[in-house]
Amino acid sequence: MENRINVTEFVLLGLTQNPEVQKILFAVFLIIYILTMVGNILIIIIVIGSKNLRSPMYFFLAFLSSMDAIYSTVIVPKMTIDMLYEKATISFKACMVQLFLGHLFGGAEVFLLIFMAYDRYVAICKPLYYLVIMRWRVCVLLLVVSWIGGFMHSLIQLLCIVSVPFCGPNIIDHFACDMYPLLELSCTDTYIIGISVVANGGAICTIIFVLLLISYGVILHTLKTQSSEGRQKALSTCISHITVVVFFFVPCIFMYDRPVCTFPIDKALTVFYTIITPMLNPLIYTLRNKEMKNAMKKLWNKKGMSSCQIMDVLNKQ
Repeated sequence: MENRINVTEFVLLGLTQNPEVQKILFAVFLIIYILTMVGNILIIIIVIGSKNLRSPMYFFLAFLSSMDAIYSTVIVPKMTIDMLYEKATISFKACMVQLFLGHLFGGAEVFLLIFMAYDRYVAICKPLYYLVIMRWRVCVLLLVVSWIGGFMHSLIQLLCIVSVPFCGPNIIDHFACDMYPLLELSCTDTYIIGISVVANGGAICTIIFVLLLISYGVILHTLKTQSSEGRQKALSTCISHITVVVFFFVPCIFMYDRPVCTFPIDKALTVFYTIITPMLNPLIYTLRNKEMKNAMKKLWNKKGMSSCQIMDVLNKQ
């Protein structure tokens, strides 16, 4: 314990040490964060405000958007602000909090994505039993399981880190606290912990990714028996889900399905699945989904009519 206390804070090197590039990246990531928050909050508002979006798919989508918004908030604000300073630091406790929350929401999203795939499988392959199988009690239970899965995953990651001593270097060649950059600073053998990280993070991501690909493969095969209109609607939904799955899982598998080591490309991949993907999700789900676009138009028109009515009342007065 005494060895660990010697390191009270870490220095984050960020994406680059070039001040001019940092200024450009500050503006870029600030815009990305704003778009991420606006897009995901808009989806939540549309799902809550539209009576036509009461199916389990949109229930899960609203929670996916909330996870993406919070997941991005765990990383982006700190990273963006750090670009304004010559030296970026984070305390040991804050680093552990960031690590825990990042893996909590990231892990919960992993489990939620497979439940969303199961929802689409039931809707397309067993449409007559959809309302029986995907009851609201079942949907809530699946959501709770995703949170429990994310919590257990994150707790194991945190326990792995706090169990190792940090008694020397405190410079993290990264813009956030994550498992492998932290383990490389440890002054003890991390081979066993590295195996646990692969088993906990890498294996889970790989298994779920394979299951997701199989499930969507079965769904796409089943579409052959659907009508032309039904096939087009289901295909549009599945393509959007598959796009999210590939964008999220492929970088995660590369990051955590290997021994304890870091590569220069790691930071770029982390940017992709922690920052870019949460921004793209609202675009993917809204631009390829007619029901979402129609609900958005109706909600916009409703707000427009309400504004006009208020203006008419004010003018009459």
